[in-house]
Amino acid sequence: MKRLLALSAAASALALTLTGCANYSSTSSASSAPASSGAAVSLVASGKLTVCTNLSYKPFEYKDDSGKVIGFDIDLMDLVAKKLNATTDVVDIEFQQITSGAVFAAKKCDIGAAAITINDERKAATGFSDPYFAATQALLVKDKSITDLSSLKGKIVGVQTDTTGMDYANNNSAANGYTVKVFDDFPSSANAVLAGTIDAAINDNGVVYNFAKDNPTTSVAKEFSTNESYGFDMGKDNTALQSVVNSVLSSAKSDGTYNTIYKKWFGTDAPK
Repeated sequence: MKRLLALSAAASALALTLTGCANYSSTSSASSAPASSGAAVSLVASGKLTVCTNLSYKPFEYKDDSGKVIGFDIDLMDLVAKKLNATTDVVDIEFQQITSGAVFAAKKCDIGAAAITINDERKAATGFSDPYFAATQALLVKDKSITDLSSLKGKIVGVQTDTTGMDYANNNSAANGYTVKVFDDFPSSANAVLAGTIDAAINDNGVVYNFAKDNPTTSVAKEFSTNESYGFDMGKDNTALQSVVNSVLSSAKSDGTYNTIYKKWFGTDAPK
């Protein structure tokens, strides 16, 4: 998911305004939390693992009816917070601020959890955990006569800004004769398909299938083999937190906790 040009974290931090972002609890002064081994993890808020995400991206991160942020990524972050003897505090913020590292340079959060595809541009700006989820791109349609990109000549395809789905759509638009329309988030593009104002949308398969399940007049016409892996990102030098996250992921996969969480959100066992 979600690819953008690598930006300087320091420069982005200077421009960071956080306009329209929601912080779900207050922050306090930086503190250190004990890690199971190695150096202590420094947290930006005492007793809290502050997690930056980008809503709404169901089932990875979204608000339930009570306004609480829940999802697959959030459940995994709760495991990390528990390991650090902390609670999880979720901040909703622009995706680009997370992948550029600006939120870490500005001490706005400890970690990014937003279905972030690991790629070289992002690795140049932030540190990453080990991969925790395999993804690819998928095509959401309402018109069942659209079966592939070649069916989209003269039509409009919606994408989410700064994503790998946007890159994939742009890279294939000339060959297939469609127009790309950029939206601020996935729900806007998917709902435009639902309303019939655009013909299709491209985004990560997890959210596309979830939307089609909730809105059965739409369907997934095609998946594209882009071989993407998600990771949690953090400050490039925050190796103490990186080590804890990797340890938690490894333990969760070994003891079955990861599979339980995966099945909770996707209705099937995790791939082996």
